[in-house]
Amino acid sequence: MSQNVYDVLLERGFIEQTTHEEEIRELLGKEKVTFYIGFDATADSLTAGHFLTVMAMMHMQQHGHRPIALLGGGTTMIGDPSGKSDMRTMMTRETIDYNAKRFHEQLARFIDFDNDNAIIENNADWLLDLNYVEFLREIGVHFSVNKMLTAECYKQRMEKGLTFFEFNYMLMQSYDFWKLNKMHNCVLELGGNDQWSNIIGGVELIRRKEGKPAYGLTFKLLTTSEGIKMGKTMKGAVWLDPEKTSPYEFYQYWRNIEDVKVEECLGLLTFLPMDEVRRLGALEGAEINKAKEVLAYEITKIVHGEEEARKAQDAARAIFEAGGKSADMPTTTYPADQLAAGIDLITLMVDTKLAKNRSEARRLIAQGGVSVNDVKISDDKAVFSSTDFDADGAIIIKKGKKGYHQIKAQ
Repeated sequence: MSQNVYDVLLERGFIEQTTHEEEIRELLGKEKVTFYIGFDATADSLTAGHFLTVMAMMHMQQHGHRPIALLGGGTTMIGDPSGKSDMRTMMTRETIDYNAKRFHEQLARFIDFDNDNAIIENNADWLLDLNYVEFLREIGVHFSVNKMLTAECYKQRMEKGLTFFEFNYMLMQSYDFWKLNKMHNCVLELGGNDQWSNIIGGVELIRRKEGKPAYGLTFKLLTTSEGIKMGKTMKGAVWLDPEKTSPYEFYQYWRNIEDVKVEECLGLLTFLPMDEVRRLGALEGAEINKAKEVLAYEITKIVHGEEEARKAQDAARAIFEAGGKSADMPTTTYPADQLAAGIDLITLMVDTKLAKNRSEARRLIAQGGVSVNDVKISDDKAVFSSTDFDADGAIIIKKGKKGYHQIKAQ
């Protein structure tokens, strides 16, 4: 093996906590390690938040280790209380199964599952038919309620009331690790830092029950400088599915992140060498925008491929630098007769997601933040029709400096 992947992950900024730092580093340096990361199937696409853990899996696989992607078909039916102040909404088995299938398809774009190089499992296969009494006898005896209640993931919920339903989550995730250890000799669980308590539960269960070593390691969570999870926009989550978040919107999200986060994201979410990451991260003033362009391009290339990344970059440059337009600009079409009759600006802004609702659209117009075809609009009752089309047959709505949307006739 080449450089120890532990050092790679450490240098790139992934590692937050470890159960046994020296032992993990030594193990990753001397043998092929089977590790796992869990993905609860709460939606039909992975998000930008998942992307950090996918990158870690890719680094691990590139250094000769074997990933298990565990789809949470069973645990999703309960919902992880970690980092949540409310209980997760219940989902049907059919929805969860469909979501798990979509996750598998997306993960296969990043991870090589051929020839046992990686494994996909679904914890529905062993959790849904568990005998509760046997589970308590076999697993429950190894967990102290007193100790569980001190875990960070439960503390946050105690004020509102933690249900016994959710209290079982740690036992189930720990059982997953034990099961994968038995099935595939999986000795290492990786996950976001909000999973620390659950990961420790699994490590200790294997050590107590099997009398053999198991390890856990958590990653930094991607957050803004205010500590809010990254990967959220006014429209909601930033998805890896191009049907839910277009490559252009995906590119724009990373192109517009805070200056202070550029170096961190370059280290975590691209494969650029670290000396290049540090060089780009050190740029200041207007120069930092060059680093953001590189960041957005590199991430979009990994997720959507080189061609889509180039198209997104060209579109962004045409719009923001040349003040022009691009075929790849976000576009909404309306029936020609509807546009001929005219549509009010507030409706257009809500339809195109430039505003969450009508009152926000009114506020943005009142604040002077909205222009149509480069003309600032102050009248919130303004109506636009096909007579307002530019030479390319479009109406371009601009919100602030960075929000653009094109309106065209079908």
